[in-house]
Amino acid sequence: MVPDAEFTSYYGRPVIKEPVWEPLDVPSYLFLGGLAGASSVLAAGSQLSGHAELARVAKVSALGAISLSAVALIHDLGRPRRFANMLRVFKPSSPMSIGSWLLTGYGPVAGAAAMSEVTGILPAAGTAATLGAAVLGPAIATYTAALICDTSVPSWHEGYREMPYLFAGSASGAAGGLGLLAVRPADARPARHLAVLGACVELTAKRLMLRRVAATPGLESSNGLAEPYETGRAGAVLRTAEVLTVAGLAGALLGRRSRSVSALAGASLLAASALTRYGVFEAGMTSARDPKYTIVPQRHRAERTRAERRRASPGVAGPSGARPSAAGCDHFAVPPDTTVPSGPVAALVILGHGDGINASDP
Repeated sequence: MVPDAEFTSYYGRPVIKEPVWEPLDVPSYLFLGGLAGASSVLAAGSQLSGHAELARVAKVSALGAISLSAVALIHDLGRPRRFANMLRVFKPSSPMSIGSWLLTGYGPVAGAAAMSEVTGILPAAGTAATLGAAVLGPAIATYTAALICDTSVPSWHEGYREMPYLFAGSASGAAGGLGLLAVRPADARPARHLAVLGACVELTAKRLMLRRVAATPGLESSNGLAEPYETGRAGAVLRTAEVLTVAGLAGALLGRRSRSVSALAGASLLAASALTRYGVFEAGMTSARDPKYTIVPQRHRAERTRAERRRASPGVAGPSGARPSAAGCDHFAVPPDTTVPSGPVAALVILGHGDGINASDP
């Protein structure tokens, strides 16, 4: 018997083109945008619950983070004009288009909220801006997940279900961690709650995503598309991020009365969030470079589709050239009381569903 063919590619060349994104700009853009969006949500919650010091820190943090995020994005684009060009159209099916408009709408309200808080000018308008930023904050924190999953990069694309939750949890942990780092424990209760919630969501979403993508059809023996997340540089970074997240979660729970423990927990959560974004970015780049992550699942899907079609239409010859069975030729049956011509015309008429054919005639 002929042995099963092993996967090969054209001289090991990648099948898809690796994204031409800078390894520092884009992870920074992902991290800072998430920090800004979650900080705006924390700012609104803190202001409504009477934690004025925490609200002030969160508003200023949101403005600083979204400003640096925009700088990283524009630096990666190369020219500021390219960002302005993205605003010439509004395309709901494009995460990049939606993200550009979200940034354009979120930046001014986050800035107005922070400026009003710092200067004390127009407090009513500042409150309205705070609430507006909080409404847009969740979208700012998670749209980047849709942005990377809407690409052909295998490890990103296959993780589309859990990636938004992973980014939301990571962003919430970072915003809560910043609050724990900057504010006394007595005034950091909302930040502590957000940090604990974010860390739990991040750890859960990551585990669920890795478990699902590990079962990628055709790649089960190599741990599927979870392999880029668990090996190499990306694996080391993500393991470090997970350790820091667990440490930050423990510190947030145990350091309710200790400023130093709370500060260390906050710093751990901030670092974990940044490393998580970088690890996800690096894992996607790794999967784009190796053609097996693209070709093997595609071949498996194609074979499964052909098998389903053969089961649905058993009379159609398969790729091996096998002739259809008698049971599969029922739709070629010649109806009674029709006239059967002779020669090649008969075959054409039969294939034309038997019009004018009589099975009793010679």
